[in-house]
Amino acid sequence: MAYRIEDYAIIGDCETAALVGRDGSIDWLCWPRFDSPACFAALVGSADNGRWLVEPLGRAARVSRRYRGRTLILETEIECASGCATVVDFMPPREKASDVVRIVRGTRGRVEMRTELNIRFDYGSLVPWITRLDDGTWRAVEGPDMAVLRSPVALSSGQGTIGGEFAVSAGQMIPFVLTYGGSHLPPPRPIKPLDAFDDTEDYWRGWVSRARPAGPWSDAVVRSLITLKAATYRPSGAIVAAPTSSLPERIGGKRNWDYRYCWLRDATFTLLALMNAGFDEDARAWRQWLLRTTAGEPGRLQIMYGLTGEHRVPEWELDWLGGYKDSKPVRAGNAAAKQMQIDVYGELMDVLYHARRGRLGGSEEGWALQRGLLDHLQTIWEEADHGIWEVRGDRRRFTNSKIMAWVAFDRAVKTIEQFKLDGPLDRWRALRARIHEEICRYGFNPEVGAFVQSYGSKHLDASALLIPLVGFLPVRDARVRSTIDAVQRQLMVDGLVKRYDSGAGLDGLPAGEGVFLPCTFWLAADLFLLGRRREACELFERVLSLRSDLGLLSEEYDTGAKRLIGNFPQALSHIALVNTAYLLTSQGQHQRHEAGATTAAKHPMQADA
Repeated sequence: MAYRIEDYAIIGDCETAALVGRDGSIDWLCWPRFDSPACFAALVGSADNGRWLVEPLGRAARVSRRYRGRTLILETEIECASGCATVVDFMPPREKASDVVRIVRGTRGRVEMRTELNIRFDYGSLVPWITRLDDGTWRAVEGPDMAVLRSPVALSSGQGTIGGEFAVSAGQMIPFVLTYGGSHLPPPRPIKPLDAFDDTEDYWRGWVSRARPAGPWSDAVVRSLITLKAATYRPSGAIVAAPTSSLPERIGGKRNWDYRYCWLRDATFTLLALMNAGFDEDARAWRQWLLRTTAGEPGRLQIMYGLTGEHRVPEWELDWLGGYKDSKPVRAGNAAAKQMQIDVYGELMDVLYHARRGRLGGSEEGWALQRGLLDHLQTIWEEADHGIWEVRGDRRRFTNSKIMAWVAFDRAVKTIEQFKLDGPLDRWRALRARIHEEICRYGFNPEVGAFVQSYGSKHLDASALLIPLVGFLPVRDARVRSTIDAVQRQLMVDGLVKRYDSGAGLDGLPAGEGVFLPCTFWLAADLFLLGRRREACELFERVLSLRSDLGLLSEEYDTGAKRLIGNFPQALSHIALVNTAYLLTSQGQHQRHEAGATTAAKHPMQADA
């Protein structure tokens, strides 16, 4: 049975990632990429679906864990009556093959240990053929996949499992290295575990040394940045929403989605987080991935893509897996990729505007792509769509979608004005004003006293908190202030923000999900811009208190069960943490809004209406 979500740690090599439980079991790993079929799927199934356990024989008196400084190297300390040992887990930044390294280090006395490796390819459905090579290497092969295990420990195999018992004494280090390769290739060459440890530590310390401080929240920001880097597919620059699939939004429910893909909706927040933190090279790689991926026929723009820009991410159910805590179905792929969501056009225009406005610059090719997308958007912006929350019910005229259509033309106008580029300036100005007027007329419900979820609706939606953050209206506009107040009254549970009214009836799935952590960060930002700094900081600290002992966040939080829920760790939650921290310390050089603005004056990104 899987642990609580917050009891897992992430390790990774910037091409894939593994989740390690508090008990020393690696319960999730997709090889060789984030979106590859899992070879350890116990997280959403059982031990028979694949895991790798390293644990003490008998009951440990105490188990504690931490990341080694500002790295992604996990250290789990196990204290027993006979002594103490530390399991060190990491994945070296990949050169050729992908490795998972586990080093058991004795620190006091003598500790009896055991390891059990159950490799199950294709999401836990396929048992490999295991052989022992002449040099002592264990090889597991099934179809196209191969994994090899190297260790000085005397191990044995049976029924698709490799395992054995060993003891570690003070000052002793016992390594295990599991390496992935194609079954048609020779076994990958062995690595030196201690050299790999040094290289991995140097890599993370070197990368994070560029991070800009964020006042009292610098440590939290650094851990979030490392988590964001761990979600990056280094060959292409893509950033996955999360390295997991089907961790539920409600325990035992059906809202279980595959997040191992790249969402355009997260684009601007991601770019700003990287630029605010000083990681221009990573921001540039993300921008280039966006340009490459969205190039092509404008009408075929998708809301999400694969790691190298793949369009097809078909959704199917893995019916042999029991689900996390019996939360079924377990899914691979995501059918939302084929939804129409107008807001992504605004996100793309916004991110390219900020890149050009910041230190990344622009290009003629990029501007030509933007113009093509805008030409298409002006023919579809009035249509109904599936909206920011990717509802699987009927399309609606979602207010947020229309606001982001306004953002698209607003950023296009500003790009021409500020950078002297060619474009139909008068037409785009007129269309921007028309969209703005329509949203204010139909998106704001005077009876509710707030901008509502969709035209004609009476339901609130936390996406309205983005209105001042994207510059649609100033934060002190009476309609914006009343919307913020309404969200606080009606969408807050235990001091945290839900995405929308449970009675909205959006998608026909059973009601019930946790509060949405990114939305709570958006509210903190709005409160800060209103000059309510103390409230903003208290709300920010409230979300920080929900992080795991390792500083990790999922997408949502169950206030009743007091536990994290949803895919984990969630990039958008950590991105929102980073951007909010820099805002609250007035350190954000790059913000969608005017950082720290507390007056009703129009800020630079707002419409001229």
